[in-house]
Amino acid sequence: MKLLAIETSTEACSVALYDDGALALRHELAPRRHTQLVLPWAEQLLASAGLRKSQLDAIAVGRGPGAFTGVRLGIAIAQGLALALDRPVLPVSTLAALAMQGEGGQILAAIDARMGEVYLGRFVRDAEGLVSPAGDELLCPPTDAQRPPVAVHGVGTGFSAENGALVARLGESLTGFDASALPRADDLARLAARAFQRGEAVAPDVVEPAYLRDKVALTLAEQGKPRPA
Repeated sequence: MKLLAIETSTEACSVALYDDGALALRHELAPRRHTQLVLPWAEQLLASAGLRKSQLDAIAVGRGPGAFTGVRLGIAIAQGLALALDRPVLPVSTLAALAMQGEGGQILAAIDARMGEVYLGRFVRDAEGLVSPAGDELLCPPTDAQRPPVAVHGVGTGFSAENGALVARLGESLTGFDASALPRADDLARLAARAFQRGEAVAPDVVEPAYLRDKVALTLAEQGKPRPA
């Protein structure tokens, strides 16, 4: 199985090649440079592996949640590549990809959603080291997050959002956390490979982003600022 994986839902730009279990990755903190990097990195990874794009079985992509622009960009690139190659797409939760960096068997992934909110998802790790959702993905203020029924390890920028409000809210439910982690395309590729084996690949034109939010900025009133005259 050969998959190209793209993850651009956060400030990190990440592209990986999954080649029959072997993984190659390009990953960089590159705000506003995703458009410049994704396709050249994909070409470099394929060239290094001695593969042609036509040898790919599918394109995997982070479907969000995350930054609106980044989510849209990743899906658009994945759709374009898949349509050109007549290949299916494997949309993977960005929170699930992030959760792969957590420790232990119970993980809470959290991404800073700005506007005083965080994206949250709880996941369980299986014997193969892959994660599966343990509930719905949510968007909420960190002070409103529900304490999980089990102890979890936290991972993601949501744990530093709003001055660490999520850490304070969860208290002893957290066994530890890494607030610097950002989703990586190699983790996404591993989850996509499992999805491909399960027959979960879909046609490019049916891929939908998971925004969890339908607005991108606070109004002036919500920010507590006066309206211009």
